[in-house]
Amino acid sequence: MTNSAGNAADVDPGLIALFDEVFADYRATHPHADSSTRDTELWVKAEQLGVVRLTGSEDSGGSGAGWYEAAELITAAVRHGVRIPLAEHDLLACWLLEAVGAPVGDAARTVALLDADGTATAVPWASTAERVVVTWPDGPNQLLADVPATDLRITPGTNLIGEPRDGLSVDIGSLTGTTVAAELVEQLRVKSALVRAIQVCAALDSIVELAVEHTSARVQFGRPLSKFQAIQHLISDIATEAALARAATESALMTAVDSDWSAPNLRFVVAVARSCAGHAASVAVRNGHQAFGAIGTTAEHRLHEYTRAALAWRSEFGSVRHWDDEVTRAALGAGGDGLWSLIVD
Repeated sequence: MTNSAGNAADVDPGLIALFDEVFADYRATHPHADSSTRDTELWVKAEQLGVVRLTGSEDSGGSGAGWYEAAELITAAVRHGVRIPLAEHDLLACWLLEAVGAPVGDAARTVALLDADGTATAVPWASTAERVVVTWPDGPNQLLADVPATDLRITPGTNLIGEPRDGLSVDIGSLTGTTVAAELVEQLRVKSALVRAIQVCAALDSIVELAVEHTSARVQFGRPLSKFQAIQHLISDIATEAALARAATESALMTAVDSDWSAPNLRFVVAVARSCAGHAASVAVRNGHQAFGAIGTTAEHRLHEYTRAALAWRSEFGSVRHWDDEVTRAALGAGGDGLWSLIVD
């Protein structure tokens, strides 16, 4: 694979079809897979296909692809309801190791930002990882270590859809840390936030698809639900909010990739994407369940896989209010004369 140089439209359709095929097959053979564990069978298959380290450099054993391909991979996993820590492993943990020149190897990883006491909360997939890349403050500096999970105190927890979100603690005095630039730590925060925006958008797209399919097929009083004006309004609002969230997220991704994650307004555009995705989730969940009625609340129907996922992911790596505040502060700071530049630069 080669690094994507243009935009999302340049991603090989055959690659997207491969992602869909792998996840669709897994979903068909594992309809009730446990979200709280990392399926080793799927992980091995993903390794064999070269997607576990999709964006890693070829020199370090990666596939050399870019973030556009990774976004399609993440989206395909969401679309098929497959829970697997590909983003945490490849885009966050392994990327950070490569960035500081540390060896990567084959261990399954996640990443955690520790406080000065060596603790972190809601760490994604920590209880299923083999190693955890941790960073922590050391005076004016930030240090990094790649730690075996067995050396950490991990308190299992889950998010709304059962994915591991674990407590973690370690005696940082026992760790040998490598100095990591503050810019890389900030980039890690931004990348983490953008990953969740991509996932929320994928869930919203699936909600729209399911809602359109259901209301077109379901007949009440002699005509499809989609012919009722109230239902049309529900669906159009979901579709509009999903499209806005998708546009904001794709814009943020393009800004990030085109600037090699160094654009001066990058945090602002990511904050906009997260804000739009977060508010869109509220509309999509409310309207989606209204359009489905009672059937949409059952465990047997797949709607909840996407509505609960959207609600869970929108609150991770910063709440909706947090990102709303970020947008507000940046806009006020730019003032009337600088607001346009903040948006387009």
